[in-house]
Amino acid sequence: MTSLYWPYWLAHYYSVLEVATIIVGLIILVSSIDDLFIDLWYWARRLYRKFTAERRYRPLTAEQLIARDEQPLAIMVPAWLEYDVIAPMIENMVSTLDYQNYVVFVGTYINDQRTIDEVERMRRRYKQLHRVEVPHNGPTCKADCLNWVIQAIFLYEQTHAVQFAGTILHDSEDVLHPLELRLFNYLLPRKDMIQLPVVSLERNWYEWVAGTYMDEFAEWHGKDLVVRESMTDTVPSAGVGTCFSRRALMVLADENQNQPFNTESLTEDYDVGARLAKYGMQAIFVRFPVQFRVLRKSWFRKPYESTLEMPLCVREFFPDTFRTAFRQKARWTLGIGLQGWEQMGWTGSLANRYLLFRDRKGVVTSFVSIIAYLILVQLLALIVLRSTGLWNTSFPTPFETNGLIKYLLVANGIALLWRILHRCYFTTVLYGWQHGLLSIPRMVVGNFVNFMAAARAWRMFLVGKVLNRKLVWDKTMHDFPSTDLVAAAPRRLGSVLISWQAINDEKLQTALAEQQTRQVPLGRILLSHGWLDDETLAEAIAFQNDLPRVFDIAGKRSASNPLADEFCLRWRVVPLQMSALGR
Repeated sequence: MTSLYWPYWLAHYYSVLEVATIIVGLIILVSSIDDLFIDLWYWARRLYRKFTAERRYRPLTAEQLIARDEQPLAIMVPAWLEYDVIAPMIENMVSTLDYQNYVVFVGTYINDQRTIDEVERMRRRYKQLHRVEVPHNGPTCKADCLNWVIQAIFLYEQTHAVQFAGTILHDSEDVLHPLELRLFNYLLPRKDMIQLPVVSLERNWYEWVAGTYMDEFAEWHGKDLVVRESMTDTVPSAGVGTCFSRRALMVLADENQNQPFNTESLTEDYDVGARLAKYGMQAIFVRFPVQFRVLRKSWFRKPYESTLEMPLCVREFFPDTFRTAFRQKARWTLGIGLQGWEQMGWTGSLANRYLLFRDRKGVVTSFVSIIAYLILVQLLALIVLRSTGLWNTSFPTPFETNGLIKYLLVANGIALLWRILHRCYFTTVLYGWQHGLLSIPRMVVGNFVNFMAAARAWRMFLVGKVLNRKLVWDKTMHDFPSTDLVAAAPRRLGSVLISWQAINDEKLQTALAEQQTRQVPLGRILLSHGWLDDETLAEAIAFQNDLPRVFDIAGKRSASNPLADEFCLRWRVVPLQMSALGR
């Protein structure tokens, strides 16, 4: 009986797939029209500015940034289980920034001893670094950690009789540009919230999951945020590379008992722009062209150092495995798409409500994309089955009787090509044509990542509602780029000490002038004047040469020491161990 009727069963199933195709096609068309509107707005704005603002105003230069007097700035870095990246991040930040008048505040939890130890190790080296202790166990949420850091910043202002002109938010995996603080300093206090673009550091061609971040952030921060600022004069914080003026921070703090960030959301930064807009404060998304020294990866040659011109931005590594990627994006989807919907509603102007729709449509369209893939695979399988003659039973199809459905499919096909062209363009601008081509298949990978992220976000949201469970910091383990992945300039001892604020420029110039006459190492001259202590000098030399510090010399020395003590003293060396070759 089953064998007699299976062709009709397949025919019914084929009809169901056709109806599903129409429904999914309509949803995709609505989303495509939404994307097309943003694309057209971007290109129209770019063309308009080319013939107006770009001709009327001279572009801002690095010289103008450097000429501006330095205002005191604070940098806050929340840290939970960041013991493997926090020290390299701080080292890179201090050695990179072309700015002196700043203080770094790193927030740690009392039950995260390894991160505490790493921050304390850095604090002994850098005078401008302060560790802020969150007085309860973690994880809570990022906003909670940031709120404690803000309290420490306010206390520092009181005890040191200083007012920070701006407070910058960063994560423990961020790679900064030397002019970042100079740019913030130039725009403060005229602007109340300043957001820099965020991009992914370049990955190898075969790292497809990590590559999806390259593609998505290149387009999102190259186009979508530009349009968003143009339409509403507001910008959502990206969670990193965001600078708040003192006025903005005080307003946010006054809203909720000195707690500027929303502890009820996993994306504490998302609603800040909207909250500031209510008070008439100005937010800006800055695209200031600068040069980056990068290691460019190629299909046909070894990685090579190159100078790339792109907007001043924050660069970082994003997750490179499927699981870590969808877990991180689930937090974003939950905070922006679901908690944002619940807490913020649909407020503001028509343009703002439209952009809220764009932010939240992913909680639905992420599923639609995968459903479309499943429908396509099944339709193709049935078409192949029919072409082989194994199955010929069919019912009247709407694709033959209704021409509008064909137009729907053609429109979606054209929209897909349009989307591919834009993704390729923005990826190529930042990473070259090889990654531009790879962005096409990576779109499929990204759809599966977003599908799993949306599913996890819905599950966390619904379970939290049913069980009345508070959502906590869903930790994503990070990588910080090693020196072979980020091109670094050679480090001189004097510049290292200046960046650490161990000495000032006047003392350095005096010591350098004295060095010309005495032919004595710079460190000894600084020690002889009492401008530097032995511990700081040892740390600086170790950092300059990428060498570890050794404190327990007696315990490290090999029992079979090939050098007598008199030679160790004469040459100022301590043999620690023998190599595998006996050297």
